[in-house]
Amino acid sequence: MSDTLGYGQPVGGVAQTAFVVPDLAEAVDHWVSDCKAGPFFHLPHLLAPGQVYRGEESRADVTLAMGFAGHMLIELIQPLDEHPSVYKEAIDLRGYGFHHLGIACEDVDTSSAQYQARGYREAYRAAVPTGGEVVYLDDGNGPHTGFLELLPVTPEMDETFTRFWKASRDWDGSDTLRPFA
Repeated sequence: MSDTLGYGQPVGGVAQTAFVVPDLAEAVDHWVSDCKAGPFFHLPHLLAPGQVYRGEESRADVTLAMGFAGHMLIELIQPLDEHPSVYKEAIDLRGYGFHHLGIACEDVDTSSAQYQARGYREAYRAAVPTGGEVVYLDDGNGPHTGFLELLPVTPEMDETFTRFWKASRDWDGSDTLRPFA
C-alpha cells in the first residue's frame, strides 16, 4: 500500500476533518458559498448493524455529506434521532461544530490498541460503506475538544474519496450535493 492516499493525504496522518451540524443542506450551502469547498457527496443514512457506542449497542442514525477543500476531506454529519451517540454527546456538551479528525489507518484494530496503550478508549465503532470499521477514540476530552476517528484504508475507501477529490478539481460550483455511490 502507498504511503499517500489518492487525494494526497498521508496514510497514518490526518485525512479528514468532521463537523456535526443541525441542518445538512444549510451546512453544505455554507461550505460551498463561504469556503469554496465541494461538491459534496451525500449518504442519507448511516445506521449500520453492530454499531457500538460506549460499550453498548447503538441505534443512532445520521445523514452525512463529504466534500473537499483542497486536499482536506470535509465531513458534515447531521444526527437524525435522539439516540445516544458520540454526535449527541458532543452537541449536548458544547453544541454544533467541530467533532473529530479522521486518521487514515492501514489496520484500525492495531492502531486502536496503540492509542489505547496511550490512554485513549474506544467511544464508538461502526462498519462503513467503503469497507471495514471506523473507531472513534476519546482521550477523556473527546466530547469537549473533539474525537479522533480511525479510518480504515481500504481500496474502496481510497477510490471513493479520491473520486470525490477529483470531482472538486476545476469544479464549476454546480450540482453541489450528489449521491455518495
